[in-house]
Amino acid sequence: MKNLMLIAHADVKQALADTLRNLEQVSDFTFTNIESHSVQSEYDTALFARDRVVGYTPQVRVDILLHDADVDDVLQALRAAGCGLAGCAMYQITAVEKQGSL
Repeated sequence: MKNLMLIAHADVKQALADTLRNLEQVSDFTFTNIESHSVQSEYDTALFARDRVVGYTPQVRVDILLHDADVDDVLQALRAAGCGLAGCAMYQITAVEKQGSL
């Protein structure tokens, strides 16, 4: 199993949720609201005027537990979906050693 973690601007949250719900490889996912703090360039097209004023960018972290064989298909589907991730999202894939319910 793998955990696919995405970080994207908070504005794409609903479109991203709709896209993930329509992927058969994704049984469930979680959203966590986060703030991105960094040196912000006035030339960064991903920044909104609000982000420049308050000093951080509201983002959403998405965690998706996937079978190893499904990771590349899900990434390809997200790239093709047009849900707002293109050029303004990042991802990380980590191995899951153990999972279960308590």
